[in-house]
Amino acid sequence: MLHRRIRLQDVSDERWVLEGLLNFKPNRHTLGGTAYLLVASPGDQFEGNWLVDCPLWSDETQAVIDRHGGVENIFLTHRGAIGEVHHFQRRYGCRVVMHEQEAYLIKARLPATQVHTFREDTLLGGGLSAIWTPGHSPGSSCLLWDGHGGVLFSGRHLLSDAEGRPTAVRTAKTFHWTRQQASVERLCSYTYRYICPGAALGLLKGKRYITTG
Repeated sequence: MLHRRIRLQDVSDERWVLEGLLNFKPNRHTLGGTAYLLVASPGDQFEGNWLVDCPLWSDETQAVIDRHGGVENIFLTHRGAIGEVHHFQRRYGCRVVMHEQEAYLIKARLPATQVHTFREDTLLGGGLSAIWTPGHSPGSSCLLWDGHGGVLFSGRHLLSDAEGRPTAVRTAKTFHWTRQQASVERLCSYTYRYICPGAALGLLKGKRYITTG
């Protein structure tokens, strides 16, 4: 059962980003990655809460998720965000959504984990869309939510630069830089007002998201 949506001011220790959306502290198991909880309410198109990437598995994390009624789906933006997904799947019985090119990593290590895969850009329903953006990794993908004028969960595909602008970052672990650049160009055909990156939030200097306009 879903709880009522808790307002920003209701729980002071929660890390609210926008109404209906909060994030978690960086997760050491995903190299400092940031995960998000998309909280459903009766007025939303989607049903059930969504985790975007895996936060640290801890009592604090469970308390936040439980406070908002659990989680029904986990969207993983890339292989580096898998973390301790098995704990969340066992605790909440949630579905894991990941691009097919990297879902095998979960199935090989955790065969009991339920994984829903996709190949091309996919409508997930309820105003949520999966966008395949290969480059950072073979199965790197973004989740687009149509709330608030459009919110793009970019994983490590797009991060913030020192000025708070979205940028692709080439690292030693980048799978294919040219493909990543092409994927960035493809995102120009989508509409979104905010970008929620999956790491390096410190570069936002206290802001909760990257704005696109």
